[in-house]
Amino acid sequence: MKRTTTTRLSVGLVAGLLALTACGSDGDDGAEATTETEAPAATEAPVETDAPVDTEPMEDAAVGTIVDVAVANGSFNTLVAAVTAADLAETLSSAGPFTVFAPTDDAFAALPDGLVDALLLPENKDVLVKILTYHVVSGEVMAADVTDGDVATVEGQTVALSTADGVTVNGATVIIADVPASNGVIHAIDAVILPPDVDPAALLG
Repeated sequence: MKRTTTTRLSVGLVAGLLALTACGSDGDDGAEATTETEAPAATEAPVETDAPVDTEPMEDAAVGTIVDVAVANGSFNTLVAAVTAADLAETLSSAGPFTVFAPTDDAFAALPDGLVDALLLPENKDVLVKILTYHVVSGEVMAADVTDGDVATVEGQTVALSTADGVTVNGATVIIADVPASNGVIHAIDAVILPPDVDPAALLG
């Protein structure tokens, strides 16, 4: 009898251990299932694509040439008309870069009466080209990079730059600086600057 009782107890203990093991396994499987279903999508491998990547700066696509910017601005209508009459639109739309000291409409209006009309005449085209290119410097020069001294213009003669009282060019004041263009920069000035060898009186006479 004692032997039978001992055998039954052993069988019971083994059965109990098997039951506990089974319960533990069921609990682990449930935890693993939960973990698998809640795994974040970010752990999946990224989708590869063959689409080209544009590495060019976004702003370059939005900004036009010096001529485009001047036309769109609305403050340089007389300058645009002069550039067109002088056949310089193509030059100022080329790769450059250029720095343009651009007289505003008010600056042209301050010239002696009749001078702008005289400059737009076909027979005065060479003088107009001389005056306009006298406002252009090769390279892109931002206002913060201007230093005092003479700098060569596209026309061939020099203009005097100064930072003593803001930025000035031959005494004309830069009133709006660093207007960006795809082929350079525009600085709006409050006066038209004339090469030393241009005589306004001769044009009016």
